[in-house]
Amino acid sequence: MEFRVESTRGDLVESAHQVSLAAVDSRGHLLARAGDPDFLTFWRSAAKPFQAVPLVADGAAEHWGLGPRELALACSSHSSEPIHLEVVEGMLRKIGCGEPALACGPHPPLCTTVAENLIRTGAALTPRWSNCSGKHAGMLGLARHHGWITAGYERAGHPVQERILDEITRWTDLPRERIRFGVDGCTAVCFGLPLRAMALAYARFGTSDDAAAVLLREAMSAHPFLVAGTGRLCTDLMAAYPGQVIAKVGAEGIYCVALPAAGIGIALKVEDGDMRSSGPALLAVLRQVAEHRRLTPAFDPLPEPVARHAELPTHNTRGALTGTLRAAGRLRFEG
Repeated sequence: MEFRVESTRGDLVESAHQVSLAAVDSRGHLLARAGDPDFLTFWRSAAKPFQAVPLVADGAAEHWGLGPRELALACSSHSSEPIHLEVVEGMLRKIGCGEPALACGPHPPLCTTVAENLIRTGAALTPRWSNCSGKHAGMLGLARHHGWITAGYERAGHPVQERILDEITRWTDLPRERIRFGVDGCTAVCFGLPLRAMALAYARFGTSDDAAAVLLREAMSAHPFLVAGTGRLCTDLMAAYPGQVIAKVGAEGIYCVALPAAGIGIALKVEDGDMRSSGPALLAVLRQVAEHRRLTPAFDPLPEPVARHAELPTHNTRGALTGTLRAAGRLRFEG
């Protein structure tokens, strides 16, 4: 059976979401696959750690006094909870930019509780509420550090985006002509590339002694709540396995992970873009890879905060359980 995520209703599989995946080592050797390991798609928010590398490597983070909390938020798709808003406000203060400088637009918070509270209070959404506001604040910090104009920092051709593209090519081993470009939901440039290249970047990110990579992965590991938020898999997974897993979700069914001790990078895409399916898919992948390669951690059993992401319940309008969303099938292992 192809690896996929199944949605059940009663004892019937009502729908299935196919998954493509590549797991590689830091030399680019394919270790495991599902579907098409060279599936071409946009990296979306799973690219954020690499978009943050120039902020550290070029000295901007040190110049502006940005510490581990700010670096974690620069890599985040946060839930707009109070601590997230507090940290992004602090970043903007240190950089010397006001909120209007953020090119990202507002959207309903990813945290249901925060979103419901906003509806009740009627508070206005502003750009800092964007789940990408930390990334954008980092881009502004990079621009100001170099003396580049901040207007249009998010657009293709701006020196900020050119500098980020240099890092994308370095970590993925892809020349510029093999990378596709689009505009992300937050207005910044996004990158289209094969899953195998994404996985390679994460394998390297997890093992590299590059000073910027070390600081960013340590920041994400030390502050997993800032990378996502309450009840989010990125946060729960990194909190449960500190330093052993670096996880980053992306829109449209993307998930990427580094397993530093094993030197493995994983990139998956739920092909129809179903976001709810990416979490169960990722946890099943981690268990199978760990089992096949006899890794520690084995991800079996999963600690409770993580286990609840592995099989998601479906309820009807009266709250009764009607089915589940669960991973099915096996990966293909190479060698």
